[in-house]
Amino acid sequence: MITAAVLAVVVLAGLAVLQALLAAGRPYGHPAWGGQHRVLPRGLRTASAASIGLYAVCAAAVLGAAVRSPDVPGWLQVALWVLIGCSALGIVVTGASRSRPERLVMTPVCLVLAGCCLVVALG
Repeated sequence: MITAAVLAVVVLAGLAVLQALLAAGRPYGHPAWGGQHRVLPRGLRTASAASIGLYAVCAAAVLGAAVRSPDVPGWLQVALWVLIGCSALGIVVTGASRSRPERLVMTPVCLVLAGCCLVVALG
């Protein structure tokens, strides 16, 4: 379970780095936000910046659940299941994206994240 938690945190850190690059105006937009923009417009850059904090909260929830298992507080368990649900939804959404880079990169990322979080939640 600790291995799954660490892998989930590594994935979340990678996503945070990607979002930081996108927020800074770097031309890596094709695997994110629908893949329509190589360089994100201002609104999506702001959303990318905000998502970094969200990824940090998610990483803390995953690690907290893994370390405190089996006596995980209810709110932490709920946060973990929300992350699993969002990641599962991400599999569907990115898998249906018109952006080939988004399908090829983000779908497996969402799958790994959902699987790791599920292992932690059930552990």
